[in-house]
Amino acid sequence: MANLTLTIDDEVLKRARIRAIETDTSVNAVVRDFLERYAGDDRSEAALHRFADTAEAVAAGSQREGRSWTREELHDRARLR
Repeated sequence: MANLTLTIDDEVLKRARIRAIETDTSVNAVVRDFLERYAGDDRSEAALHRFADTAEAVAAGSQREGRSWTREELHDRARLR
């Protein structure tokens, strides 16, 4: 993991530290999260697309053309967990 040095106005950093404390985090974590979102996480996006493709391809569902479960089947599934 790389280190990054930033130049930030003292007052802005002070307010950021206070807000980070209020939200039980750190300025470092806030900046890291921002940069991850800003740069884009290709893995998350790819996983979301795979999920959407799979969900679209599956014929199960609660619609008329999809699968419908009986109350007994749903009860049995809950019991197995």
